[in-house]
Amino acid sequence: MVGLGNPGDEYEGTRHNLGADVVRVLASRHHAPLRRGKERALVAEARLDGKLMALAFPQTFVNLSGESVARLVRRYGVEGDFNRVVVVHDELDLPPGRVKIKEGGGTAGHNGLESIRAHLRSGAFIRVRIGIGKPPGRQEGADFVLKPARKAEQMELDVAVVEAADAVELIFTDGLATAMNRVNSA
Repeated sequence: MVGLGNPGDEYEGTRHNLGADVVRVLASRHHAPLRRGKERALVAEARLDGKLMALAFPQTFVNLSGESVARLVRRYGVEGDFNRVVVVHDELDLPPGRVKIKEGGGTAGHNGLESIRAHLRSGAFIRVRIGIGKPPGRQEGADFVLKPARKAEQMELDVAVVEAADAVELIFTDGLATAMNRVNSA
């Protein structure tokens, strides 16, 4: 499971770091400390239903996430088995706080997903998408994702981060189809 975000204190609490927030929730939940790995990521390992769940927050910028994800895929031996790769990220095309699971598909212009797709040479990985909504007025998407949410919206996003962590666990324990049915119909 890879949670996208930008490294550095200046990006903490921004919309673009919701995936990284999910990694932190899962690492805490499973008492799995995040450690710097050779894959240019903070990595933790936990057991869930007897299966190894690797959690990673790439320490590249979001736009270069594929560099780290490709190394992680090699480390954990899931090359070519991309339905075992779950990427959690912010999503402009969903309302704030909405969580959805998607298998494969396009990247909707998300540069982190573009980078992962390019490095894996496949878009067949699973995505857990956390809605952040569209930027107001004429604000550019890049500016919008790099800013913290307003207080009321942040409360929705905090709930969504926990829901996304639950969704990741559901994918691992009950499978993708069950997880999609439960999460996407909520």
